Amino acid sequence: MALIRSHPGLAVAFSVVLLALSACGGGSAQARDSDPPDAGVQPTPPTAGKWERIKVHGTSLEGNLMGETADPDVSIYLPPSYPTDTDRRYPVVYVLHGYTGTDLSYFGPDSRGLDQIADRVIGTGSAREMILVMPNCMNRYGGCMYSNSVTAGDWEGYVADDLVGYVDQNYRTIAARESRGLAGHSMGGYGTIRIGMKRPDVFGALYALSSCCLNEGTIRPPSGGVTPLAESVKSPEEAQGDRALMGTLARAAAWAPNPTNPPFFFDLPTKNGEVRPDIAEKWAANSPVAMLDQYVGNLKKYKAIALDIGLQDSLLAGNQVFVDGLTRFDVPHSFETYEGDHTSGIPQRLEEKVLPFFSRQLVFGP
Repeated sequence: MALIRSHPGLAVAFSVVLLALSACGGGSAQARDSDPPDAGVQPTPPTAGKWERIKVHGTSLEGNLMGETADPDVSIYLPPSYPTDTDRRYPVVYVLHGYTGTDLSYFGPDSRGLDQIADRVIGTGSAREMILVMPNCMNRYGGCMYSNSVTAGDWEGYVADDLVGYVDQNYRTIAARESRGLAGHSMGGYGTIRIGMKRPDVFGALYALSSCCLNEGTIRPPSGGVTPLAESVKSPEEAQGDRALMGTLARAAAWAPNPTNPPFFFDLPTKNGEVRPDIAEKWAANSPVAMLDQYVGNLKKYKAIALDIGLQDSLLAGNQVFVDGLTRFDVPHSFETYEGDHTSGIPQRLEEKVLPFFSRQLVFGP
């Protein structure tokens, strides 16, 4: 898999692949410039796509109170025929990574190898050629939650407006909702459902894997009157290294921003070990289970919605509550469980389920 690096605002340049020709009967083993073309020799199509990592500016992220960059890294996979079939346009699937991950969790060396998975399914004919795009939403608390917050940034707008707009402007895409998919795992599954609920004008099909945070409606004080650790942290730096603590801060930054509460610029759902109902309500309001009845009409606009989760995943109950809501409101969808925990089998799901799903559901013609 070749790695290309480019710079924001510049068109991506591609090298021309020189194709070797088979030896012609009675001729030299290598064709010369003066040799006439042999109609019986067919060029070998490229078998590998290209992965590049660029920065894409987002006006939606400007001025966030955490001081996170407005120019996140973005991984882009271009299918095998992209450099040579220059008149062709492609559907795009936007993929959202999980909490404490980055786009490099899925692309490049030592990753889940989504670029290599795409090469395989395209090579075997299990999926058609498409562009894959993954932004990096890692921040100091481990992830942006793909939400809209003055503290952590408007990641809903970044994904659906800034990123989609950039990709359509700079790559040969089919710039229509019917040719755009949105998918993600864990926090990315949450982002897929959250953004998908609000933006059927941008995306045409959704696939959420092992989604977190679907039912955040119940916040309980710790037992025994113990003050939650998050309340004792005096600076963002003190939270580093504690995943559970960081997760609490990430959700607070995304769901309960407070520009008058430095240095964190958010409110926690507890104070002195007691639940703060007004803040707990904000967390609940950001749960797709609570949001569902507001967006039923939007969800029914999708050509297809798919969800899956492992039977040994601790998030299974929340997923089931959400899926039950989809069924209650007659929102067409598919839901599949399988043997596995929260992280097992994700590359296999991407290869056998996710990319073939979008190959079936997206529009590949003009």
